[in-house]
Amino acid sequence: MTTKPNSDLITFENPKPERDFTIRIDIPEFTCLCPMTGQPDFAKLIIEYVPAKLCVELKGLKLYMWTFRERGAFHEAVTNEILDHIVAAIAPNFMRLRAEFNVRGGIYTTVIAEHRNPVWQVPELVNLP
Repeated sequence: MTTKPNSDLITFENPKPERDFTIRIDIPEFTCLCPMTGQPDFAKLIIEYVPAKLCVELKGLKLYMWTFRERGAFHEAVTNEILDHIVAAIAPNFMRLRAEFNVRGGIYTTVIAEHRNPVWQVPELVNLP
């Protein structure tokens, strides 16, 4: 395999920093290991963010996600760790990470973690008729 997991997140300049817009990234094949049993956990990750100066590059994000495949992590911990790493790399105005884990022992788990830049002003919602 020529491509290997990598924990370095790659970024690029926001092409339109003067405008608030939302980027949504769906990662349907996230995997990590249960820290109790070592069995694989599967999840769909949904990242939504309003960039400030930087955006996260998708191939680098994919390689970053691969670093969790052989690591044991509780759902709550891994969701917050991923959010913290991406926020540290790009300092977005807003970011939400929704991790929807597949059933384990008859229980589904969804963890939602958010980051909000305290100086960012949320734009007023426009309701169209």
